[in-house]
Amino acid sequence: MLIMRADEQAEAAFAEIDFEQVMDAMGRFNGELIDAGVLVAAEGLDDAADGVVVDYSGETPVVTDGPYGEAKELFGGYWILDVASKEEAAEWAKRAPLAGPGMKAEIRRVTSIDEFPADNEWIRKERAWREATGQL
Repeated sequence: MLIMRADEQAEAAFAEIDFEQVMDAMGRFNGELIDAGVLVAAEGLDDAADGVVVDYSGETPVVTDGPYGEAKELFGGYWILDVASKEEAAEWAKRAPLAGPGMKAEIRRVTSIDEFPADNEWIRKERAWREATGQL
């Protein structure tokens, strides 16, 4: 998974770019991923200020509006790729559009249900749900 992160400086810089230019750059990159047969999913995320944060620090979870004030980098979107290695994912990340100061891509492997104990009741239920919905 390529997780796109931007700090406040990058967010401000991209606010100045014409939306059609952004869509064109993302469309070309997504097209390359599709043509290479590696794209599984890709989504952008709404403005963090319009979201909520659920904080589990206390005994009872607390919900507050927007991101934590101390958040230095916010997730802006992601791509899920089906590639052979972390190195291949990094090569794709290097080609992502809209790179610049304050922008980063975090690369994380998405685990498979097959990596969890098959004899676990909850894993069996999830596997059955995935099979019933065509996800497996």
